[in-house]
Amino acid sequence: MSAKITMFTDGAASGNPGPGGYGVVLISGKHRKDLNQGYKLTTNNRMELLAVIVGLESLKNPGCDVTIYSDSKYVIDSVDKKWVFGWVKKRFKGKKNADLWMRFLEIYKKHNVKFVWVKGHSNIPGNERADELAVMASQAPNLPDDVGYNPE
Repeated sequence: MSAKITMFTDGAASGNPGPGGYGVVLISGKHRKDLNQGYKLTTNNRMELLAVIVGLESLKNPGCDVTIYSDSKYVIDSVDKKWVFGWVKKRFKGKKNADLWMRFLEIYKKHNVKFVWVKGHSNIPGNERADELAVMASQAPNLPDDVGYNPE
């Protein structure tokens, strides 16, 4: 039987581009894990996507049933409307965040993932916590570079 995981993700960036961070809340049965990281210069979309990637990469076994709650239409629509699969065929020509999308696709195929869109700041405890983690990470001192971020 595969593990059932509930994941709440959020990203934050001030200035967009500016300092940013992601937050992830993973829940499986009675287990819970919070993840977050900030970067010196990034975008909100990169942090929203990176939250999903890091959450999926943190799962120890392949084949998990993962329900991801996110307020990011960018991430959810790109997957649910299958845009990202068209971008692959075009080698991401003209698309931003190709580095993260390729990383996402590698881990995405290892699990059974379902996305659920939630309105941001709508008092959903897991989503509120993910947002809190993302903002906290974006304000940490001595943030590292987001090495994949390319402002062009």
